[in-house]
Parts: sequence; C-alpha cells; structure tokens
Amino acid sequence: MIKAFFWSKKWFLWAWGGFAFLLLSLYAQVYMSVLFNKWYGRFYDMLQAVEKYSLNDFVGSLFYFTKIAMISVVLGTFTGWFTRKYSLAWREAITFDYIPRWRNVQHEIEGASQRIQEDAYRWARIVESLGLQVVRAVMTLVAFLPILWYLGKGLAVPFIGSGEGNLVWTALIISIGGMVISWFVGIKLPGLEYNNQKVEAAFRKELVLGEDDKQKYCSIPTVTELFTGIKFNYNKLFLHYGYFDLWVYAYDQFMVIVPYLIAGPALFSTAITLGVVVQISNAFGKVHGSFSLFIQNWTTVTELRSIWKRLHEFQNNLDKYNKEEAEAAVAENMSSEKSAE
Repeated sequence: MIKAFFWSKKWFLWAWGGFAFLLLSLYAQVYMSVLFNKWYGRFYDMLQAVEKYSLNDFVGSLFYFTKIAMISVVLGTFTGWFTRKYSLAWREAITFDYIPRWRNVQHEIEGASQRIQEDAYRWARIVESLGLQVVRAVMTLVAFLPILWYLGKGLAVPFIGSGEGNLVWTALIISIGGMVISWFVGIKLPGLEYNNQKVEAAFRKELVLGEDDKQKYCSIPTVTELFTGIKFNYNKLFLHYGYFDLWVYAYDQFMVIVPYLIAGPALFSTAITLGVVVQISNAFGKVHGSFSLFIQNWTTVTELRSIWKRLHEFQNNLDKYNKEEAEAAVAENMSSEKSAE
C-alpha cells in the first residue's frame, strides 16, 4: 500500500514531489491562520474603543481581512484540487501493484474485486487526507503554541493556576482526556466496520454475478437473506455510532465556552481587552483542535483501520497463494525432469 507509491521509481515524482508541494501549501495556510489571529486582536480592540479610531481605520481593517481571506480561499481551493489528483495517482499505483499479483493466483480470494477497486481508493484518499491533517496540526501547533503561551500570562485557570503556559497545558490535558474517553466509547467501531464491509462485499458479488446469469444468481430468497445481514450490521453500527456521536457533540460544545470561561473574569476586571479574549479563543481553538485531531476524525480513523485490516488480509492471501503456487510449479518441474530421466 505504501511501497507501491513511495518506493516506486515510476511514481517517485508524484509521491515525493506532490507531498512536498502539499507540505508547502499547508505551511502557507497555517501562516494565513496566524495573520487572521492577529487581525482578530486588532479588529475587536478597535470595536471596543471606537472613539480612538476613524471610519477609515475600520474600512482599512476590513479591506485587509478581505485580502488575506481571498488568498486563503484561492490557496485552499487549489490545494483541494491537487489533493484529489494526488489520491487518484496513489490509487493507480496500488491498483496496478495488486492486479498482476492477483492474476497469477488461481485460488479465489474473498472480495478481491472490492479490495482492488474500492478499498485501494479509499485507503489512498483517507491516508492522504488524514496524513495532511496531521502535518497541518503539527504546523499549527508550532505557530500557535507560542501565541497561546504568551496570551495566557496572568490568567488564572481552575486547577492549573496562573503559571507559565497554563492555557497550553489546559488544552493538552483536555485533549488527552477526550481522546482516552473516545477510545473506550468507540472501541467496538473498527470491528463493526470490518464486518459490515464483508456482508456488503457478499451482497455486491451476488449482484455482479446476477448481471451475467439471473437464473442462477440473485434469487429473491438469496438477496433477501444477504440484505437482512446488511440491515442487521448497519443497525448495530448505527447504535454504536449514536452514543459515540453523543459524546463527541457534547465534548465539542463544551470546548467552545472553555476559553471564555478562562478569559471572561480578566475581561470584566479590565485586565485584558476584548481583542485579547477573541485572540485567546481563536488560538485556544487552533491548539486544542490540533491536539484533539483524532477525536474529530474518529469515524475516519475507524474506517481506515477497517480498510487496513481488509487490505492487509488481501495482501497476505496474495503472498500466501503466490508462494504456494510457485512452490507447486517448482515441484511439478522437478517431477517432470525425473520422469524424463
């Protein structure tokens, strides 16, 4: 899955050149986020003390926001397009790594067509998307940790105090706690996703065979039985996703007010300005979002773990049967040579 793209001479330029471009693009997007954070501080300070500024200052501030927003929009749009091209190239590399090996195998491998056609694409798309999010999260932390560290000076955080980096430690502790809870709440999801894809593959195979011979395949009792299995698995999956979503939504809503709970008392005591509060909220959200990346993408991670399990199983079968058939061919040749003697 990885070697077919990143360790191939054919795909070297796409794999590593494209990856370098995406890293550069992510860096530019994170830099734009820093510019937005600085703008928030200046703009809301202006709104809090309008008597010190003119209408031209207000319009100029909005014009500056529009300029960086347009650059951010264009950059994000082009990056999204290139990302899709990158995923397609990765899928092609995986597909044409599997097909020659699969053609050499005489044994029937369960769900082979789905593994090559669907899972290869989903693997490339999710790994590329999630990988870029991880890189973006690291870059965001590098950019915003110093900002949040500085903004937290003098603020009293419950249970942590007003020491150095109190807001950073708060974001880290809450994110780790949320991740641990998410792990236990969603512990059954990967297995359910894996089972779900197995029954989906059986149903799809019956339909594909029925395209060629409806008399032999796709009878109503058979299709009903297969779809009943799909319904059972989906209903079980929906139940588990239901309580997991309940936890994630509650966690997200609580995190919206955390920076205001911390900075609010300082605002009303005039120790800080409204602009600083908005900067704290923005920077805290960026840092916490980076720390809790896997919580926000838990369903995606679950899907990826399920796909990896299926593709790993498929690759093991390819290696196993290729080896067995190669050994059988060698044994047959030796037997033929002995017979000829």
